[in-house]
This record gives sequence, structure tokens and C-alpha cells, in this order.
Amino acid sequence: MSTATLDKNNDLIVSKLAEDIIGSEIIKLAAEVNEKIKKGEKVYNLTIGDFNPKIFPIPSELKQAIIDAYNDDQTNYPAADGMLELRQAVAKLLKNYGNLDYKPDEIVIAGGARPVIYAIFRALVDNGDTVVFPVPSWNNNHYTYLNHARPVMIETSPATNFMPTATDIKPYIGSAHLIALCSPLNPTGTTFRKKELEDICDLIIAENNIRNAKGQKPVYLMYDQIYWALTHGATKHYDPVTLRPEMKNYTLFVDGISKSLAATGIRVGWAMGPKKIIEKIKLILTHVGAWAPKAEQIATASYLNDSTNYETFLADIKIKLNDRLVGFYKGFQALKAEGYKVDAIAPEAAIYLTVQFALHGSKTIEGKELKTTQDITKYILDEGKVALVPFYAFGASSDSSWYRLSVGTCKLEDVDAVIESLRSALKKLE
Repeated sequence: MSTATLDKNNDLIVSKLAEDIIGSEIIKLAAEVNEKIKKGEKVYNLTIGDFNPKIFPIPSELKQAIIDAYNDDQTNYPAADGMLELRQAVAKLLKNYGNLDYKPDEIVIAGGARPVIYAIFRALVDNGDTVVFPVPSWNNNHYTYLNHARPVMIETSPATNFMPTATDIKPYIGSAHLIALCSPLNPTGTTFRKKELEDICDLIIAENNIRNAKGQKPVYLMYDQIYWALTHGATKHYDPVTLRPEMKNYTLFVDGISKSLAATGIRVGWAMGPKKIIEKIKLILTHVGAWAPKAEQIATASYLNDSTNYETFLADIKIKLNDRLVGFYKGFQALKAEGYKVDAIAPEAAIYLTVQFALHGSKTIEGKELKTTQDITKYILDEGKVALVPFYAFGASSDSSWYRLSVGTCKLEDVDAVIESLRSALKKLE
């Protein structure tokens, strides 16, 4: 009978990767928030990059199509690269709404965007390769770690709405193997301007022209556009392949219905890119078994082919999200005008607002100094009853004063209440 190996502290020994893996800062914060809620405290939880389905339900037609697919016993394995009817529907969607031309064999379906991102990393990144990405950004640091790659983190600033520029990336382009970008960006809800993205594409194309002449592995771009349908106001979404067709050879897209259809739990995502790479991603996902359920795939295909219902749902959810985002933005601007050390960046897309609490060095009425971002986060939660995610949870500096505010679980009537609760907490600071 074998026994597990223990170390000197009598703990089980696991792999080095498992031993050194870092947990999610958001989950840690969520645990603290949930503990307060369990105790009966009133907390406005604006941390979650998700939707409350009681406030933002999935389209009723999609729900019924899923039920119908299960009633039709569509419960066996789906095709390894996704059901053909769904890949065809995705190709049509991309062409009609994004002006992107991808054939079904250049698309692979997976159980949401996370397996897609993981598989893209596995397909393109070798041990020791360099991955360049901006911070704050969602989980690029963790995927880089899981692939034994070398991270180059570019800290962005409010001067560019926390979006990276070609100037930021240029010093690292010669050593880069993968550049990971996201627009609209999680956690900021901001987007690339056309010229900014064109400059980055031109930088990648120029570098790959050099590498192609030498027979070297190109630098690839992973472009996460999972929020692209949720733009607000005059904001326009841009993608690298439409702006620079040459980028099609080097770009892997991350996409899906999780955000646009408030369907985070339905787990239908996809990647599109060069056929050879998509084929390798399919094989990786096959061994992981990270498929979207067959019934959900069939239902999603049916729903995406109904442009009238799709457009109606999108128009409605964008209005609801924008009302909340604009409400919070105006609230923060009012607090700023009153002299409080807060700020916000005007909302552009997604379900997020970038807000600032420049409170380092402030003192509570008890005389306690808020020395760190953790102190500020705790004060906002304890005194303001508002839970937000600091940008350091997305790789930014630990002393960053900026935060992600998510509206996916927020009732519209709570917006004013949150601002008033924050005002009350801010009044107590010196």
C-alpha cells in the first residue's frame, strides 16, 4: 500500500507549478464580502465580473432553445471543434456584425473563453517564451505562469485610459512571442482607438517581416474581444484584422456569448484564427475535454441565426448597462466636484467603470491612517458598504489607487444609494 509523500512540515508534496500557483485576488475579496453578507450586513457588491440572472436574464429564446435541445436528447459528445451549425452561425455573426471573414474550419468552440485562452497559450507559447501584456488586465499573468513563460507586464496609466500603446510595446517586440491584448478591456471598460491599434499592428507586422526573412517563429497576437458587442454611446470597436488584413496570419481571437448575452454560465466561447493553429487548439481542447455542452451549442446556433431577436436583446441590455455606468460616472464626478479625492473615467464599453480613490495618507475619525491600497479597500467596504476590486488584483502596482466597478449585478435604483453611502464614508476622512 503506497503512502503520499510528506515534506518536513508534514504537508503533502505537490508539483512545483501547483505549489507556487497564486490564487485569485478577486476570490479572496469575494470571500470577505460574502462573510459580511452572511452576518446580515448590507453590502453593495460591485466586484463580480458577472451578471445577476434575476436582473440580466439570458434571452428567453435562447433559454427555450436550450430546453428544447435537452428534450430532444442532445446530450452526447459534441464535435471536437464544435457543432458545425454553431461554427457556421458564428462565421455569419462575425461577418454581419464585425466585418470579419472566417470559415467554419477557422473557428473552434469551447466551454467559454477561459479554455480558449488556455489553449491559445498552449498552442503558441513554449517554456521560457516571452508574453507581453498590459496591466491591469485579466488573468494574463496566471496563464503566462501556467505555461512556464516569461511575463513582460506593461503598466498603463489613466493618460491612455489604461490601454497600451505601440510605444509601450516597442521595447519588447524583438523578444516577444505572444502579445496579449483585450478590447473592450477587463477591468477598465475602455477600448482601443483606431490609430492606437493600427500602430500596434504595424509594429507586429514589421517585426514579423524581419522574422519571416530569417525563418524565425513569428510574434502572435491574442486579441480578446469577448465584450465587443457591448459598446456604449459613440464608442466603436476595432479589431486588428479589419484594420490590417496582414494580421490575419498572426491573430488569434477570443470571443463568445458569455458577456454579450449575459450567458456566463452557459459556457459557449470560441476562438478564430489561422486554420493550422485552430486545428492544434482543437486537439489541445480534445485532450482537456473543455467542450461546450452539445445542447447549449445547438441552442446558441439557433439563437445567433435569428438576427432580429439578437439585435433586440443587445439593444436592450446595452441601454440597461449604460444607464448604470453613466449613473455611477456622474455620481463619482459629483463627489469629485464636492472636493472628495475620487475620480472616474467615462464609460466606453463592457460592464465596468474605472474609478479612483486617491485616499493614501487619509485618516479615519479614529485617527487610523489609510497607508495602503488594502487599507483603502477595507475602509470602503467596512464604512462605505461598497465592495470594489483594486487594480492590483489585475497585475497593476500594489499602490495603485484605481478600481474596477462592475454593474452586472447592480439594480439601477442602487446607483444613487451607493454614491450616497460612499459620500457618507468619505465625509469621515481627514
